[in-house]
Amino acid sequence: MSKNQKPKHDLPAVVLDLSINGLGIIRSLKQKGIKVFAYDVLSKYKKGRTLHAICGPCPHPIYEEDKLLDHLIKTGENLKYKAVLFAGSDDYVLFISKFRDQLAEYFLFIMPDHSLIQSVLDKRQTYNLALKHNIPTPKTFFIENPDQLENIMDGLVFPCILKPVFSADYRKRLNKKAIIIESAAQLKTLYPFYAQFGELMIQEFIPGDDHCVYEIATLFNKQMDLIGLFSSQKLQQYPPIFGSGVLVKSEKNEELVNLGVSFFKTLNFVGLAHAEYKVDPRDGTLKFIEINARTTVSNSLSFASGIDFSYLYYLMATGQNPPKELNQKEGIKWVHFPRYLLGFLEKRKKGGMSFGKWINSFTGVKSFASFRFDDPMPFIRGVISDFKYAWKSRK
Repeated sequence: MSKNQKPKHDLPAVVLDLSINGLGIIRSLKQKGIKVFAYDVLSKYKKGRTLHAICGPCPHPIYEEDKLLDHLIKTGENLKYKAVLFAGSDDYVLFISKFRDQLAEYFLFIMPDHSLIQSVLDKRQTYNLALKHNIPTPKTFFIENPDQLENIMDGLVFPCILKPVFSADYRKRLNKKAIIIESAAQLKTLYPFYAQFGELMIQEFIPGDDHCVYEIATLFNKQMDLIGLFSSQKLQQYPPIFGSGVLVKSEKNEELVNLGVSFFKTLNFVGLAHAEYKVDPRDGTLKFIEINARTTVSNSLSFASGIDFSYLYYLMATGQNPPKELNQKEGIKWVHFPRYLLGFLEKRKKGGMSFGKWINSFTGVKSFASFRFDDPMPFIRGVISDFKYAWKSRK
């Protein structure tokens, strides 16, 4: 697309996800005048439906694959033109990749090879990718049965982390991303319970607070030219240590950029990608944690910082050769307010944060996860849902 050529927005977009991530994608596209259709499973649809898209419920991408495929094919048949298809969660990423041939008849999307998608969603394969390319990563053991657990026990350093090889389905069953294990006795006690929900891995625990976690997001075209680049620092997660970012700051970390971009290029990671690293305070090394083939939950922060991944992806998918957006504004903060508040209340009980410090942390906040004056209900429903869940968890 030349500098004097006006971009075309006549093709619609279909967003699969009505969580915070999907909401950020929707609002970015709506601001450009693009018509957006958005779908998610019934519970998330009820919570996240927005005035900025034509929303509806859809079958589950893992448990109702055939029904969701039929739903999308019917949606595509009813549209006048092919729509640009977005995935806001790992489940939808895997679904689109798996049925890419059928969906390509009705939708436009850009993804790396299916084998790579499978690799980044399987923690075992992701770990092996990092080792293969000499990317620093926490030491990890994969446990398929109790006998293996006994064999590695002498080599473990506590505390360590117990988590699933396939995290998405596991979290839906137990609503846990990972468990910190303090001792060998605790590991032996807990392993049988968690093993019934899927294959487990034991990983070295990297010390350090939430602010040691950094993220990099990229968008590569099919020629592996870098079109979009953004890096950020998590200041707070909820739940702490293993949760999603609830206070995040735009921060250009050159070491992270060099490491992340090089890794993505080596993998030939075309399209949207997002990776997380954590600084190990013991030696200052950035250690790789995970990759996702989509935008990050705080994608509206990159938008507020001058890097609009959703729109760049739309232009790329529609063949309009988007301009490169590689220079972000720094120091801008993004907040997921209800969960940040819940995190603060937990920390205050333990003496970890004063009210004054919490108030001061909002300095520089210019982007909110869900709050918008022209579309307030996703925020209101989210507050009610988050506090209801927190109350039930405490009871």
